[in-house]
Amino acid sequence: MPGMIRKYGMAAAVFFLTAAKSGAATDAIRLNQIGFYPDAPKFAVAVGSGSDCFHVTTPDLADTVFTAAAGQAETWTHSGETVRLLDFTDFAIPGEYTLVVPDLGQSHAFRIADHVHQNLVAAAAKNFYFQRASMALDEAFAGIWHRPAGHPDTQVYVHPSAATEARPAGTILSAPRGWYDAGDYNKYIVNSGISTYTLLAAYEHFPAYFDALVLDIPESGNAIPDILDEALWNIRWMLTMQDPDDGGVYHKLTTAVFSGMVMPHQATARRYVVQKSTSAALDFAAVMAQAARIFDAYAAELPGLADSCLSEALQAWNWAARNPGIFYNQNAINDAFYPDINTGTYESWNLTDEFRWAAAELFITTGADSFFTGHHPMTGGFMIPWWGDVSALGLYSLDHYRDQVADAIDTAAVSGALRNLAGYLRDETGHSAYHVVMGQSAGDFVWGSNSVAANQGMVLIRAYVRTGDTSCLEAALQNLDYLAGRNATGYCFVTGAGDNPPMHPHHRPSQADGITDPVPGMMVGGPNPNREDGAQGYIGTERARSYADVMESYASNENAINWNAAMVYLAGALESLYSPTGLPVTTAVPGRPASGQAGPGKFALLSNFPNPFNPVTTILYTLPQDAHVRLELYSLNGRRIGTLQNGDVRAGRHAIVWNAETDTGMRPASGVVVAVIRARFGGEEIVDSRKMLYLK
Repeated sequence: MPGMIRKYGMAAAVFFLTAAKSGAATDAIRLNQIGFYPDAPKFAVAVGSGSDCFHVTTPDLADTVFTAAAGQAETWTHSGETVRLLDFTDFAIPGEYTLVVPDLGQSHAFRIADHVHQNLVAAAAKNFYFQRASMALDEAFAGIWHRPAGHPDTQVYVHPSAATEARPAGTILSAPRGWYDAGDYNKYIVNSGISTYTLLAAYEHFPAYFDALVLDIPESGNAIPDILDEALWNIRWMLTMQDPDDGGVYHKLTTAVFSGMVMPHQATARRYVVQKSTSAALDFAAVMAQAARIFDAYAAELPGLADSCLSEALQAWNWAARNPGIFYNQNAINDAFYPDINTGTYESWNLTDEFRWAAAELFITTGADSFFTGHHPMTGGFMIPWWGDVSALGLYSLDHYRDQVADAIDTAAVSGALRNLAGYLRDETGHSAYHVVMGQSAGDFVWGSNSVAANQGMVLIRAYVRTGDTSCLEAALQNLDYLAGRNATGYCFVTGAGDNPPMHPHHRPSQADGITDPVPGMMVGGPNPNREDGAQGYIGTERARSYADVMESYASNENAINWNAAMVYLAGALESLYSPTGLPVTTAVPGRPASGQAGPGKFALLSNFPNPFNPVTTILYTLPQDAHVRLELYSLNGRRIGTLQNGDVRAGRHAIVWNAETDTGMRPASGVVVAVIRARFGGEEIVDSRKMLYLK
């Protein structure tokens, strides 16, 4: 089924998000391969020639349920393609469909449904579990991707660049846990900063949704939300990276060179903590201040953790204040010390944004505006955040806590900065041939361009929450559509998702485990015209087509924790905001049957009688147990025309009489009316539908 989950291994194994194929889909029709919300915008693009109209059909092409005109041909400068926009927003009937453009072909299959991206959220969030260092991944939670423990990191050496009198070179430290940063096995504080912040922010901003989202990780079922348990795996490692003697923070924990394409337990080279840096100390301080206020609510379950986080945050801030210009310069380190270190650098040459972010988080948590001295979070501009510029992260936090900070911060300026940052992004959808925000400038297409799209969506979500401007919410959704398939490559950029996901990411476990399918839930980097890897197999030379689904393409096809965190935030926020309840369907998570895949006994919407009818008909349905039921009527073009029931219903057989009056008091035109019933059994929602024929 489109967007549903394909199971491997044991009952608790991880799943893929897949879309069913009824025939050979053409990549010339680009759309979100997972699906669409019933009451949200729905767009696709057709590349090249084809008919002036398009059709929404059932996956087997047997029934055409919606037809509309294609948009005017436009050229997307980033891809050089001539495309036509296919707008089927007005079609809202839940179900499984495909798009057909005569003389061009049919699209990948997709779903229209509530909670349509929940499996994507859960898979992207659970991917952090697959990135865990220092623990075995058990089959009960990892399915076919189970593996032995790698990198216990209980014997890590102090590199000469990090040596102090108390900890001379060669001192052995213990720094277990944490996430592998990307396709390699090293752990970096700077990138952990924005990654951990983004997961914690998802929880802070949408607590009800993430409280209820179950990821099927080893900690599931304890008193702490799964997303916080996952963040804790990295937070506890980050805490070990602080030197207790002075409060400084080591820049990274790494081998001297990248390992080969082997499994974690086979990569056994010596690991080091390398030079302390101001950027690492400030990113650490910001995350620990944020963690302190979040985990304060879990003092009984995690005694002392919140206090420790705040104490270490203050120590790191004080170290940075004493050492405001200690940059990480790997070339200089290698000139001065042995062994050379030749892994990821995360070098930052302007620390203003780190100071602004850390000052904001520490002020929110402590209430002390002394952190603003020389480092006011509102002094200076803002840009789409990435590890190299994190100033907007402080803006998000100040806006979220606007009532709490109003005495010390001009909250109107905070809102204005957020609106300005989002405004030019929102307006881009009307100028883009692909009707997406991504590509508002050529500079969007860089290493990790997919995270640019996801972080643009995060800005737009924050603007929508603050202003209520639905155009911001819809623009964020368009960027999720871009990541899920409406892009110039035809790929859904998350492993295991959609009909055409990456199959050969630059990810060591996925290449070394002997399993055809890569570890699920990874968002790869995406189009990158700089092609630093020199790999073969890139789709095209154009900016938006510079992507290669080959292992060698670390410049376009690697994963990274900061990219995945942005996907978790974007997709999770949209799920929360578009969900009828604001909550997930609790069974639609990795390791469990997807919503609608397995139901509690016999549930059915039966044939109405009489059929055809004029003007009265009786609609029958059966419930095996008590449920919340919503029974709605739609015209054939997908417009909702009536709601016959919306409330709690007891188990049994039920009959609803309809006299052909719509919600407006009018009667519909002669023709097909579609009855759609949604029944929620506890957390699980199941949908069924029937066609009825009304004759005047």
